[in-house]
Amino acid sequence: MDDHAGHSPFPTDHLVFRVSVPFLLGGIYYGLCFLFLPREPALLLGALMLAYVIPPAGKETVIPLGIALGLPWWLVGTSMALLDVLAGLFMALNFDAALRIPLLGTWIKRFMGHGQEYLSRRPWLQRFCFTGVVLFVMFPLQGSGGVGATLLGRLLGMQRWDVFWAIVIGAFLGCYLIALGSAFVWEMIVASPAVGISLAVGIIGTLAAAYLVYRWKMEKSVGPGHQ
Repeated sequence: MDDHAGHSPFPTDHLVFRVSVPFLLGGIYYGLCFLFLPREPALLLGALMLAYVIPPAGKETVIPLGIALGLPWWLVGTSMALLDVLAGLFMALNFDAALRIPLLGTWIKRFMGHGQEYLSRRPWLQRFCFTGVVLFVMFPLQGSGGVGATLLGRLLGMQRWDVFWAIVIGAFLGCYLIALGSAFVWEMIVASPAVGISLAVGIIGTLAAAYLVYRWKMEKSVGPGHQ
């Protein structure tokens, strides 16, 4: 795939700009949150955003935690979706540079190797590439944020800005769905603890089972030689 496919809406000739713009946008967003929110909720939101970008925390844990701690569902959902979007933006602007980052570059190469093997056995997936990237970002699977979705899009032969917009759609849909569901479950827990906790356990159990099935299928398709 051509790394320069598609037209960039940014002046990407300068490495410093390409690297800094996602961080600047994130800083502006958090600065506005800190300006308009009370101090304690703003600090809590910052801690959750930091936890989200450090594995193994994901949207399926950070968003419910934020809502349980009293933050509005729309604020937590928007903040976590924005982090996925900014990660996708960073990858769209700096894929080659990302390969040279020690830990990230190693993870990218491993992901690409496993993903190429997986897709080579399922060529029909390329017919649903845009939708597939959207769904990949929506659902809380390992590596399903902006970085992993960018790599999946590259493997599917998508242009980088098509991948970016798929990440935008998937990030906001997924985070808002999790946030709304978490807010509903939390209200149930407050109103009727037994019913709410039972509902939460059922949802967590279903997600855990789905994740284990996904991991089993991925490991089976990739084969023991690539573990």
